[in-house]
Amino acid sequence: MNTKRVNWWAIFWGILAILYFFLPMYGTLDFSLRMKRGEISLMAYEIVFSDPRFWEGFRYSTIMALITIAVSALIFVPTVYWMHLKVPQARPLVELVTILPFIIPPIVYVFGLIRTFSRPPLQLTRTPFTTDILIVTGYVVISMPYMFRAVDAGMRAIDVRSLTEAAQSLGSNWFQVLAYVIIPNLRIAILSGALICFATVMGELILASFLVRPALGPYMALLGLTKAYEPAALAIISYALTWFSLGLIQLVSRGGTAQQLTGR
Repeated sequence: MNTKRVNWWAIFWGILAILYFFLPMYGTLDFSLRMKRGEISLMAYEIVFSDPRFWEGFRYSTIMALITIAVSALIFVPTVYWMHLKVPQARPLVELVTILPFIIPPIVYVFGLIRTFSRPPLQLTRTPFTTDILIVTGYVVISMPYMFRAVDAGMRAIDVRSLTEAAQSLGSNWFQVLAYVIIPNLRIAILSGALICFATVMGELILASFLVRPALGPYMALLGLTKAYEPAALAIISYALTWFSLGLIQLVSRGGTAQQLTGR
């Protein structure tokens, strides 16, 4: 009789990793529920949700995140498609460019944007509308590593060249190939990148703070200077948004895999 040996070291390190990750989260959650002395309550969450500045920041960050997702998809889907189809040798250069947001500190990037676009000929910081254009551009760059890699992974999973040649043999032009053949096969990858971009923009602090826009990140930082329990509640809300995005990625990915396997 074959008996499987239990890898106790793997179990030990797995439990240690879970404790390392979840214990601080549990501590934050427990602290956020202790605003009333001696009892568990949701008072901190009620105060946060009743604050109009929270809803203003949430609404602004949500709009900026949706615009960032749309712009990122319009930029990276055609770019990655063309790279796979025509210039695969450019991959090392493109990958190097897309990891720059991990290399350059955000504070350096923000000051570069302000110094460049706060003086002629492109004074984008003079009005709220042009500042929003600038901040969307910054968000696109910050979320670039996630969107690019999500789309690139999806593109690797399909036969781009065969699909393109088949569509062109039926009379499709480049736009039709991209819109009706490539993008439908990338919907899961695009959605995965979009949800990660959404979580990134919702939690971003430095860019919105230095450009003085009413985003959710600066509101969380400002609240943390004067309050104790409300910032903990905001941290849990932010965790919930992130986990919700990751859960949607997993749900859609499973549905897409099942659809590919069954053909329905």
